[in-house]
Amino acid sequence: MTSIVPDPRSHPNRIGVWRDPHLSTRELEVLVAWVKCDSKTQVGKQLYLSIGTVNTHITRIRGKYAAVGRAANTKAALVARALQDGVVELDEL
Repeated sequence: MTSIVPDPRSHPNRIGVWRDPHLSTRELEVLVAWVKCDSKTQVGKQLYLSIGTVNTHITRIRGKYAAVGRAANTKAALVARALQDGVVELDEL
């Protein structure tokens, strides 16, 4: 399966600017899908996950960002982190 997550190495100017939360490939897929979708239900359908699993991934993503001092308690904050880390580009939103 082809990943929907761009390789962060394709944005060398962004590496090392922010502390890396070390998200798994699946967490990155959920993050990208969620910032591009209107609901967690859509994310679940797109990635073939239950809503509970989507919620678990988002909770873990938030925890990993908080652990490196980059709290993301809202969807807007997660969008900001995804943009900062080069996971998504502004024109993709």
